[in-house]
Amino acid sequence: MKNYFWSIALGLSFIIGIYIASNAFVHRYKDNETIHVKGLSQRNFTSDLIVWEASFTRTAPTLKQCYQQIAHDRAIVRNYLLRNGIKENEIAFMAVDAREKYRTYYDEKDNYHQEFIGYELTQAFKIQSKDVEKVENISRKISELIDKGIYLSSEAPKYFYTKLDELKIEMIAEATENARIRAEKIAEKSGAHLGKLKNAYLGVFQITGQYSDESYTWGGAFNTSSKEKTASVTVTADFQIK
Repeated sequence: MKNYFWSIALGLSFIIGIYIASNAFVHRYKDNETIHVKGLSQRNFTSDLIVWEASFTRTAPTLKQCYQQIAHDRAIVRNYLLRNGIKENEIAFMAVDAREKYRTYYDEKDNYHQEFIGYELTQAFKIQSKDVEKVENISRKISELIDKGIYLSSEAPKYFYTKLDELKIEMIAEATENARIRAEKIAEKSGAHLGKLKNAYLGVFQITGQYSDESYTWGGAFNTSSKEKTASVTVTADFQIK
């Protein structure tokens, strides 16, 4: 009878042990189950800073003459910009670039020659302003300076956004929330409940022109040619399910 009692006790202990172990395994397995989702945030915004760069050039037989001419042109350009509403602190003139000019030719014996003919000086300047429309208008009217005898070469304006860091923080939060909503929908359709966030990975920011066909890049696109832009970012997240 004693042996019979111990046999029953051992059997019950074995069954209880198996139950506890299997139940722990099930819970551990369920705790390791995750939903892998990607959240997206997109924002359209308007640039609030413009940078316009241009340069003008003069050529003269002597360096002194050339510097006098470039200084004369610089004064004309500065006065023109100020008259059109550009502030003094928005204008930056760069260092003058100087180089020698040569004329090349072949003589009657087909010998190659270089003849020094003077100097060429180039003065570059940059305008940086938050008055985007005003600078846009001036950049389109450069023919007025050309009519004054200024040999001006203009680049296309570049557009930036001074609150980009704040925008990025808001978009990261939006993309994370978007990922959570998607995960909840998946869990709901699967008859499970969404648990805590286990991992999250931030993608690169892509800033492109609105309604453009620009491609995303591995390191992140950063459009500067369009005033109206679209920013997008993804957050890849792993949520626990229970």
